[in-house]
Amino acid sequence: MRALEDLVILDLTHMLAGPYGTMLLADMGARTIKIEPPGKGEGTRRLLEQSHNFSREGMGAYFLTLCRNKESVALDLKSEEGLKLFYELAKHADIVMSNFGAGVTTRLKIDFAHLSKINPRIITCAISGFGETGPAPDRPAFDLVAQGMGGGMSLTGYADGEPLRAGIPIGDLAGGLFGALGVLSAVQARHVTGRGQHVDISMFDCQLSLLNYMATMYLMSGTSPGRSGNGHFVHVPYNTFRTKTRYLIIAVITDNFWVNLVELLKDDELRREEFKTQPGRLANKAFIEERVQKAFEKETCEHWLEALAKYRIPAAPVNELEHAFSDPQALARNMKVDVPLVGGGTVSEPGNPIKLSETYQDTYTAPPLVGQDTAAVLREFAKLDDAALDDLKARHIIGVATSD
Repeated sequence: MRALEDLVILDLTHMLAGPYGTMLLADMGARTIKIEPPGKGEGTRRLLEQSHNFSREGMGAYFLTLCRNKESVALDLKSEEGLKLFYELAKHADIVMSNFGAGVTTRLKIDFAHLSKINPRIITCAISGFGETGPAPDRPAFDLVAQGMGGGMSLTGYADGEPLRAGIPIGDLAGGLFGALGVLSAVQARHVTGRGQHVDISMFDCQLSLLNYMATMYLMSGTSPGRSGNGHFVHVPYNTFRTKTRYLIIAVITDNFWVNLVELLKDDELRREEFKTQPGRLANKAFIEERVQKAFEKETCEHWLEALAKYRIPAAPVNELEHAFSDPQALARNMKVDVPLVGGGTVSEPGNPIKLSETYQDTYTAPPLVGQDTAAVLREFAKLDDAALDDLKARHIIGVATSD
């Protein structure tokens, strides 16, 4: 059994934010049926498709990752017959997720107002840049826009440098993550009310939420914590340090950790009474970090990791991706998985970080060809026979992959 295997999702998402949310749900077992235009399919398929290094079987790394464990139904939603077929699918679905621009689902008549008349238990989720209310719901947004407007970039980078975006597209990914959480909340509410509802997710809202206590600090005082590089605005030493081989992180967030670090480094300059408590260390941050850096650069990263572990001081290497995915901890927890391809072979991808004790099943199906499952899904839910399918295909209402 997989945790969400009783849920059916119609996936109208594209690019990154929406597909990441539905990928998370699909990984947990939800039957996720990707609805995409006949022919070339959804636009995410095009990203990196021509790259020698980052594509397989004409699918780029975006699509290969985001569309594992999904089925593909190629359907022209702009046609009257295509819309009717979508309504047939919606009768049997639990969730419809999208991340179109403002007003698109309403124009296509696939918004909550239309779908709830067909299926009162349906849950719809729309992920957008700024949500569906407020002064600018139709403003376009992608990851960088969300990161910039959400305030996080003002806190990222060095104090004397430019604001920086996060190295991963956290603006998009947070939208997908909160979208998945939102629809599961609506599913739980449906157990009580018997009715579905609409979930409105704003990428801008998500970024403001992720500011968390740093936002509260500003709202309490009117003063922003500001940019502090890889360091911390309270704890010292809490930073990256150069060793003979690669960079190392230590996080001394308690006085006990500090005592252990001083004992390890055996530097008399760090034994000052004022350094024994956090305020004293913060007041002398530059001096302390300079002394720690001089010690660390004398040995390799591996040497210091072993020594720091013996003294129970929180530490880690700054991993390149090759180190991150070869780490024994990552491998032990199945965080690098081999996902099959339609044409044979596999592609390695990040695994599912959610490990359930009773309903965890780490299995993956191949990212689908355009319309790979059209015929099977429409036979199951719309009760169409071969003649009807052939007619719809001939008139380009549906698309069916050649392997179907």
